[in-house]
Amino acid sequence: MEKIRMTTPLVEMDGDEMTRILWRMIKDKLILPYVDLKTEYYDLGLLSRNATKDQVTVDAALANIKYGVAVKCATITPNRQRMEEYPELTEMWKSPNGTIRAILDGTVFRAPITLSCIKPVVRNWEKPITIARHAYGDVYKAADMYTEVPGECVMTFKGDDGSEKTVSVMKVDGPAVWQGMHNKDSSIRSFARSCFQYAIDTKQDLWFSTKDTIAKTYDGRFKAIFEEEFENYRKSFDDLGIEYFYTLIDDAVARVIRSKGGYIWACKNYDGDVMSDMVSTAFGSLAMMTSVLVSPDGKYEYEAAHGTVTRHYYKYLKGETTSTNPMATIFAWTGALNKRGELDGIPELCAFAKKLEKACMDTLEAGIMTKDLVALTEPGFEARAVNSEEFLAAIAERLED
Repeated sequence: MEKIRMTTPLVEMDGDEMTRILWRMIKDKLILPYVDLKTEYYDLGLLSRNATKDQVTVDAALANIKYGVAVKCATITPNRQRMEEYPELTEMWKSPNGTIRAILDGTVFRAPITLSCIKPVVRNWEKPITIARHAYGDVYKAADMYTEVPGECVMTFKGDDGSEKTVSVMKVDGPAVWQGMHNKDSSIRSFARSCFQYAIDTKQDLWFSTKDTIAKTYDGRFKAIFEEEFENYRKSFDDLGIEYFYTLIDDAVARVIRSKGGYIWACKNYDGDVMSDMVSTAFGSLAMMTSVLVSPDGKYEYEAAHGTVTRHYYKYLKGETTSTNPMATIFAWTGALNKRGELDGIPELCAFAKKLEKACMDTLEAGIMTKDLVALTEPGFEARAVNSEEFLAAIAERLED
């Protein structure tokens, strides 16, 4: 069979630990036999980022802007424990996802991959819930510090026009930690527009939540911009019979649990990070969550919503077999290939991506699945746990058919 030819490369961002191992297996078993794959490769593994002083992450994001579509493997964001684990690290490098999102100024849309044999933990959920996560600023671009003596912390803004504003953060009588974060009107507007347009495209209600009763200025600005931007989309919402409403984050959580699903829940950066994990776990598994970063000018970066699966990686290094779920990583590849096919007018590439997704779903519905899913299946459903290689081989067999 002649391989499907690509005209424009994907930006390929490799990652860390067990997901890096699966990354290569997915390419070798499921993609390269059928696609004459063209990628511009960037190694975003932790040691590569360290060796380039994180320039490789910036270069990958700029390549994403150039080519329009990227696919990213899960990566390590080092903390103090990781600094001890990797003594060659020269710095506690920031989240590569945060860096890429800041450069693209995009919104992350995350939705669960659902199966008929696995019902959500929240039994009244009947349809997937899509999390729209703002992908710029807040704690991901924050500056923080630790002080050891009594004193006062102030926050000062110096305008380019010579103006100046200063507020007192707090006076303390001993050691304290401090954090200063920001966001930009332009990014918040891009976030709002992306959410409203995505709701129209998918014909789903849009919910938005912050905590403006406490962060009256910070979160209040998000609320105000969403209200302003909604006026440009109100007629389309009315014509489609879909709804936009704002509520506090704590009220939104209660509403989500009581709901039947089938809507988009827009959240600020960290809220979206946490709530997407909650939603994906409640629907089944963190490894069953798709994630796509969409910039205001239509650039796409597909990735898995989970981490690097460290525990399985250390088992793998010992020569042990692992039953690591590769579904979200496979769907990152299919999402990117499908989008590349759409943009380049290659229907065969789009069809291949859909066939690969169907092969995955057929394998799971046949009861062949990784260990994390077996315990979640409905009573009476016959399922057996297989290791990662066996699972990928079962998908490959169905894909070939």
